[in-house]
Amino acid sequence: MKLRSVTCFFDPRSTQGYAHLDRLAHLTQEAQILFNNAGIEVQTTRLATVPFPLLYPTEEIDNAVRLAQSLEADARERGFSYLSLGPALPKFPASYDLIVPMLEATQNVFFGGVIATSAEGLSLPAVRACAQIIHRASRLSPDGFANLRFGALANVNAHTPFFPAAYHSGERPGFALAVESADLALEALRRASSLQDARQRLITALEDAATRLTARATYLSQQFEVEFKGLDFSFAPYPADWCSLGGAMEALGLPALGQAGSVAVAAFLADVLDRGRWLKTGFNGLMLPVLEDSTLAKRAAQETLGVKDLLLYSCMCGAGLDTLPLPGDATPEQLEGVLLDIGAISLRLNKPLIARLLPVPGKHAGEAVQWNFEYFAPSRVMALPAAPLKGLLKGDETVNIQPRP
Repeated sequence: MKLRSVTCFFDPRSTQGYAHLDRLAHLTQEAQILFNNAGIEVQTTRLATVPFPLLYPTEEIDNAVRLAQSLEADARERGFSYLSLGPALPKFPASYDLIVPMLEATQNVFFGGVIATSAEGLSLPAVRACAQIIHRASRLSPDGFANLRFGALANVNAHTPFFPAAYHSGERPGFALAVESADLALEALRRASSLQDARQRLITALEDAATRLTARATYLSQQFEVEFKGLDFSFAPYPADWCSLGGAMEALGLPALGQAGSVAVAAFLADVLDRGRWLKTGFNGLMLPVLEDSTLAKRAAQETLGVKDLLLYSCMCGAGLDTLPLPGDATPEQLEGVLLDIGAISLRLNKPLIARLLPVPGKHAGEAVQWNFEYFAPSRVMALPAAPLKGLLKGDETVNIQPRP
């Protein structure tokens, strides 16, 4: 187990905004010492603000770019590895147009785009806007890597510690912990003698880890007078077999992830997370990022695992579609349908979901892909079973989809 991130949250508009920021920087420095001394590696420290449309008039592209660059510099000077400026918002339609220029002008700044909320419903214009962002961002570099820093957000609340979903709400600063815990799942499930034993072993491992993390987070909260928002145990993987959530799922008896039985395994592991007792924030679901998990990357390359499979697992408390390598010629109209499905699932099941899609320029379905990036495993471009939407689905409505009773 490692900490993917100690993620801090603040509002630059606050009268004490930069005093809060300095305090958060000191908190992360102490956190790294505290957790590392306990044998828990802190991989990154990250900073997230309130959604950027609340920080600046959304029609002024040049000023928005300067704001993003300025905040990126402020975060970097204080030791934060990455910054999230939060999502574009449907009530500020022009905010979606700012994201690609801000991505192009920064290196370590992440963004989201809200497509659905439980309060407002599923926004068809926002779905189209996010599809356009993904399409345009894929052309900012030859490898399409800019889309790593953008995600379409559906029903995602504030204080999720994983990027690019992170954003702040409220004036007071806070922090949360994003846990890389797929190795805990893999070890517990490999040792189990039955499903009941697997469940108990995994719950025990997670709650023991949560106790260790929470004790230190509580100390930091009291020491720096910053609210601890909670833990996100989403079984985040690392692209090696020893830390693969896909490998953990197959350890229960699946011949290969993507084949029949996979939905039952996803439901079983989601149930374990629901039963766990700790202060929760974020997804606390099954994180299945194709390129960040060696087993998922392998099954996608073998065409055992597809986009529709991952959509189905999202219904079992997955975290959505994450780091999917898609054909470079995927059109915005094709991407709209995928985002529409994510938004509808999130509202109907009342759960947070993200779509982080990576069209790869010049690549077609089945072609090999590999990035020079520590957190990505080699794979192949996944087929995109989508055609342009038409009719009523091309309207400008916001659709209210009620949660399942």
